[in-house]
Amino acid sequence: MLFFLFLLLLSAASSASAKLSLDYYNASCPRVHQIISDIITTKQINSPTTGAGVLRLFFHDCFVSGCDASVLISTNNFNVAERDADINHSLPGDAFDAIVRAKASLELQCPGIVSCADILAIATRDLVSMLGGPFYPIRLGRKDSFTSSAAYVESNLARANASIDKIIDLFAAKGFTVRDFVALSGAHTVGFSHCSEYADRIFHFNNGGPFAYDPTMNPRFAQALQKACANYLKDPTIATFNDIMTPGKFDNLYYQNLLKGLGLLATDQKIAADPRTAPLVKLYAENQSAFFEDFVHSMQKLSIYGVKTGRNGEVRRRCDAFNNLSG
Repeated sequence: MLFFLFLLLLSAASSASAKLSLDYYNASCPRVHQIISDIITTKQINSPTTGAGVLRLFFHDCFVSGCDASVLISTNNFNVAERDADINHSLPGDAFDAIVRAKASLELQCPGIVSCADILAIATRDLVSMLGGPFYPIRLGRKDSFTSSAAYVESNLARANASIDKIIDLFAAKGFTVRDFVALSGAHTVGFSHCSEYADRIFHFNNGGPFAYDPTMNPRFAQALQKACANYLKDPTIATFNDIMTPGKFDNLYYQNLLKGLGLLATDQKIAADPRTAPLVKLYAENQSAFFEDFVHSMQKLSIYGVKTGRNGEVRRRCDAFNNLSG
């Protein structure tokens, strides 16, 4: 019975993704790509962390209930939305703002045509490319979700200190391989993380003294982080770059850093040691083209995960609210 239900779900997912196409807006909104590109380019120039933020926003959206813009919904009197789940509190405001601006511009040109889910997918791809990463085709036609609940988030996203077993199982449950996991982890080559996400690696590690740090970390790196994060309990906004070498460039330095003990999050450093993931870390560290190729494959796979099409979704008038405001 369970196997039969799994096949039904798989069939439904395949049917939904089959309705997507590269030319979905060619007739209804032919300038969709240019309009989005213009908005996010300006946003990225003015706020250089936008690209990394949108990439993270895209992942947090897709992995919870599919790529359906449910993470963009604001909480109202009737519902606590995904973006207000504890793990999503650190999602950057610039990322939300970039999508809202793109939607507003599109509504002036093509009202009621382009979904917020498609805008997020296109913006993510364009920003990755803008930061030096690979450009890849995106199939379009996603609809926006009718629901968004904070209750669904925690079990679908891994914490920064999760075990590799847990993350691999989480990915596998959604149809993603170990290779997908390691390739998508490369998104950490841009952006930043708050000190609270890795404080247990640099202070009182394993119940040690105040400056005891994770021995898998490069000592000078750990000590520099201790100085940078000294006041993080008083100021939770303190953060450091994920990739200390080229923080604003999408490249394979993230993997090279892991081999030197320069991984920021515990999960980052763990993939360099686990026998299931370490060979891929080494491959991507040595061969940026291999990383880009696998990243594109995994991002395209992620971009169609759990998509809503037809009557299973809507095209929102604004990205932070359902057309029926009560949800």
